[in-house]
Amino acid sequence: MIALLVNPDNAYTEPMIREVQETAHAKKVQLQIVKARTESQIDVAFATLRKLHADALVVGDDVFFTTRREQLVALAARHGVPAIYQWREFAEAGGLISYGSSLAASFLQVGIYAGKILNGA
Repeated sequence: MIALLVNPDNAYTEPMIREVQETAHAKKVQLQIVKARTESQIDVAFATLRKLHADALVVGDDVFFTTRREQLVALAARHGVPAIYQWREFAEAGGLISYGSSLAASFLQVGIYAGKILNGA
């Protein structure tokens, strides 16, 4: 069983849940949705993962989770839950694996293109 950690306050949460549920169903993998919108709820979410006997965790793409990456990585290690994250910065903070690019590199690219546009390109 795999768990998906989401922030219920994020407008993208429901579409993300649907996409992950579709993929889990296609792969015949059981999926549990775990929600957290505060620091303390992240702690509770990991206690829930242990009770559910989750084999792995997918951390949803959310700014709140990005700002709490050290907490998430530490809890995943403490609870022995393999976790995958959106941004490379999670792996750099000690997380197991990420499936996205570097957030800092993305911001750099945005700045480069904004500069080109402002310069008339």
